[in-house]
Amino acid sequence: MTADDETTSRRLDGNAAAGPLRDLFTVDLAAATVVCAGCARTAALATYTAYADAPALVLRCPDCSGVVLRFSSADGTVRLDLTGTRLLVARPPDGQVPGSRT
Repeated sequence: MTADDETTSRRLDGNAAAGPLRDLFTVDLAAATVVCAGCARTAALATYTAYADAPALVLRCPDCSGVVLRFSSADGTVRLDLTGTRLLVARPPDGQVPGSRT
């Protein structure tokens, strides 16, 4: 078996991410650690600067002013843009890791 064959045999479609992602977004993200993609500032999401008076909720890095998160919900559609976030780390309240097998 070649490396390409092994990779192909492990490949799934995006539906495989639905369950773990559903679990992730049931946590309070205010305490989640966010790493800014612009300057690598690492801090709790709650410490970033929020602007709620635009068509979307926008969070900016207080160090470099880069947009780390955009969120909007209208017409039954939720939009989340994390382009400016290098990494977001959240801990579920019960300590269970989303998507883990117990």
